[in-house]
Amino acid sequence: MDGRPRGRVGDKITDVVIRRLDDVTGALAGLCAVLEQEEDLSAILDRVCNQVGHAIPGADMVSVTLLSDEGPVTGAMTRQDALQVDLAQYRAEEGPCLQAARTGQLVHAVADELPNRWPAFAEEVSGFAVAGFLSVPLCVDEEAPGSLNLYSERTDGFRALDVALLELYTTAAEAAMRNARRYFNAREQTAQLRQALTSRAVIDQAKGIVMAVHRVGADEAFTMLVERSQRENVKLRDFAERFVNDLLAAED
Repeated sequence: MDGRPRGRVGDKITDVVIRRLDDVTGALAGLCAVLEQEEDLSAILDRVCNQVGHAIPGADMVSVTLLSDEGPVTGAMTRQDALQVDLAQYRAEEGPCLQAARTGQLVHAVADELPNRWPAFAEEVSGFAVAGFLSVPLCVDEEAPGSLNLYSERTDGFRALDVALLELYTTAAEAAMRNARRYFNAREQTAQLRQALTSRAVIDQAKGIVMAVHRVGADEAFTMLVERSQRENVKLRDFAERFVNDLLAAED
């Protein structure tokens, strides 16, 4: 015997695992599709929260905590109650979401464990209808460590399968988001470089005209353009473009 479940019970368990894995795989595919079109981090994190809430049945509400120099913030949540649980941890300066974000380790707890593990947070959250806590690290990039937080109204809301699937999802989601951020940054840098090259070409063209008209050297021509742009309180690139366009229009 290999220890695997047999018969109808085993088949049912296998079907559940496959269906749950399909949910996670589908969520990741959906996230990748969003990343190809969406650049706004808050919108991406909203999608992450909604996907996890669907893929993990015991998650009654989901949020994302991001750490910054100014302190922890909630980047997205599926319900306002989730934000309140997060804020309770921020006020107490302890709790599962902060521990997961700070240590990079998964944290699972139930309500009865809170007084011993995080007494200050236990007092803050005593009146909340949350019985199960599951937080996993979610590092959007090197400058934004954080955690994905699942809250359940039941103490048995999160099982071993949920933990495994959530770790699978967050590992793949982190990689996808980091790649997307690198792509967006590279695209922005390319656009800036293209703009800089365009600006340089226009300025050089205007400088050449000044050199020819006033019979001065390159440095003096550039200085003349800078002085004119400053007097008119216009960016050098914009002034140079207008200068060239006005000259071409006069020739026409």
